[in-house]
Amino acid sequence: MTGTARFRAWLVAAIAVTLFGGVVLLVGQPATGPGPAAPSTGSPTGQGAPPLSQTGDSEVTALLRSRAAAVLHRDRQAFLATIDPRATPQFRDAQAAMFDNLADVPLSVWSYDLDPTDVVTVPKGAFPAEELWAPEVQLNYALAGVDRDPTSKPMGYLFSRHGTRWFLASDTLTSRNTWRGPWDFGPVTALRAKSGLVLTHPDDADLGRRIAGELDSDVAAVSAVWDQPWPREVAVLVPDSTDELKAFVGPEFAVDSIAAVAVADRVDNGNHTAIGQRVVLNPDNATKMPVASLRVVLRHEMTHIAARGYTVDGTPMWMLEGFANYVGYRDSGIPLPVAAADVAELERNGTPPTDLPSNGDFAADGDKINLAYDEAWTLTSFIADTFGQHALVTLYLRIAGGSPKADVGAQLHDVLGVDRAGLIAGWQDYLRRKF
Repeated sequence: MTGTARFRAWLVAAIAVTLFGGVVLLVGQPATGPGPAAPSTGSPTGQGAPPLSQTGDSEVTALLRSRAAAVLHRDRQAFLATIDPRATPQFRDAQAAMFDNLADVPLSVWSYDLDPTDVVTVPKGAFPAEELWAPEVQLNYALAGVDRDPTSKPMGYLFSRHGTRWFLASDTLTSRNTWRGPWDFGPVTALRAKSGLVLTHPDDADLGRRIAGELDSDVAAVSAVWDQPWPREVAVLVPDSTDELKAFVGPEFAVDSIAAVAVADRVDNGNHTAIGQRVVLNPDNATKMPVASLRVVLRHEMTHIAARGYTVDGTPMWMLEGFANYVGYRDSGIPLPVAAADVAELERNGTPPTDLPSNGDFAADGDKINLAYDEAWTLTSFIADTFGQHALVTLYLRIAGGSPKADVGAQLHDVLGVDRAGLIAGWQDYLRRKF
């Protein structure tokens, strides 16, 4: 694969979609733990103890409040006091390290929600205590200056009672999953810009500074095209290991071949909002990129961030990725024949595209996925150059915000005044003139 082709493959911003209770989760939350289990229908301890008393429920809730306050107020002693003294040294050390690693992270929210009615059974002898309890716990956190609303993450906590006191005993001994954040993988360096925040680790600080220096101009570049409301503040995560990268984007990604992925926790298309949005970079690939290429990648992913609340599940990928590439390459200085080399070759061989790229083309390997991205980008460039940039945005809103089963030909006619065949014919003529 040529360097140019490899770069185009790195632009893959695949969106893993899971429907859960009517909420679109663009990336399922990776975590640790043995796997899901059915909620307990008997003793919450799994040790024959009676159901947890209301007093115990209140004490665990108070423990979580104390833990959250300790994080926000940087009270290390109070934080560590919530950990069971009988917990394994590995867990105690990991919790202490996590607290220390959060020191530079600007947090506006850090709190916990507990559901005492959703409890899983803990095997007898799992931990030495008079009573064990494993209710559902959600961590709510928000990055200051980026998150307007907190996002929620699952925490597979196991609580233990000794006498009248409750502690946090483990986050891996139950069947629940525990989400891991950047602070679980090492010290975090926070680099601020007017338009966002970069969270990286000391070993990747140089790359983090490059990204932070790009944020303001890249957000402005996206906003120059995307004229709909969006936060215009972006959080970029720079993991420093494959395990950390997979923790943020999901184990289903072939992380070695991507440069960046845009992720979100929850999307509300009705209100055009998305919560927990992040751009996750692969430093192994991003560090190899020259300035122009990194800029294209960041603007591409930020376009997904900006448009996420307006994009329904099942949107044609040529619209989704073609639009992001249009914004990414706009004013990049990278010539069309260079960046869209595969389409240029088709045109030179007298075999231009004869149809819109299918969603399956974007899930293919090697040259086929590169061609799909090239075709989508040149198609959206044709639309912007011929009908105007505003028409391209309007078309995106119509297609991405409508039903995936809608007639694309009718949508094209409503916005551009041409049908599918007319669009393809005009695109082919555009390619002849450009290449």
